[in-house]
Amino acid sequence: MNDIADIFRLLDREIWLVTAMHANQRAGLIATFVQQASIAPTAPRVLVGIAKQHHTWGIIDASRAFTLHLLDESCIDLVWRFGLRSGHDANKFAQGIEACVPGALAWLDCRVETSLDAGDRSLYLAEVRACRHEKRTLPLTMKRVLQMASPEQLTELRANMERDAAVDEAAIRAWREVQGFFV
Repeated sequence: MNDIADIFRLLDREIWLVTAMHANQRAGLIATFVQQASIAPTAPRVLVGIAKQHHTWGIIDASRAFTLHLLDESCIDLVWRFGLRSGHDANKFAQGIEACVPGALAWLDCRVETSLDAGDRSLYLAEVRACRHEKRTLPLTMKRVLQMASPEQLTELRANMERDAAVDEAAIRAWREVQGFFV
């Protein structure tokens, strides 16, 4: 398994801002686990994975709805605001997102059809109820985010990813044990 990190680094995932609202609570986070789940143009679906430790997970789980905003480079500030801070500790919406999100490359308004508990995260299969391709630019990708990051942002991002990986690993091991898998 030593090669797994090198293999996954070959991929360059798009950057999405996931937002949700329930009972007047707003939440949002940066995600790369977003995948088209249907090729039927009249029945569009997405598959999204949201880690349970994130504040946004609870809001999506309660509301059964979310919006995906496909970001481009003009929205890099949202990556730092929604990707480095926790909604458990701070209001990520305090500065507003209205100035950038309408300028996002595209958005998808989604309703959860079903979900799967995968231990560390929930996998949401969602119907795309509305969408719009706002502008013709290229999506922001993880490799580009890393290129654009300051040394301080890179340090913070890596520390957050290491912390999240440790939480995820513990949740996966606990889930596997409950499921009867060998740990």
